[in-house]
Amino acid sequence: MKYMDEKSKAKIIRHLKVMEGQLRGLQKMVECDTYCIDVITQTSAVKQGLSNVEDVLLENHLEHCVSHQMTSGQTAKAKSEVLKVYKLKRK
Repeated sequence: MKYMDEKSKAKIIRHLKVMEGQLRGLQKMVECDTYCIDVITQTSAVKQGLSNVEDVLLENHLEHCVSHQMTSGQTAKAKSEVLKVYKLKRK
């Protein structure tokens, strides 16, 4: 079974590449002693990017993996995974 559809995978890879560039930019900002608020603004953008990746992953997981688990009789596993992710996202 494929865990991720191609559309979700492409979206996640695009987000990760953007964040990769942002992280390199952050490193340069710190090396160049950039004003703190400007650095914090960029760190916030990276955190939002990670949150977007998590959202796509969770949506994909619910649509494909959890759906498959529910229809194949693995309801306890599906419930456990959804609760685990819910608790992680609350932190």
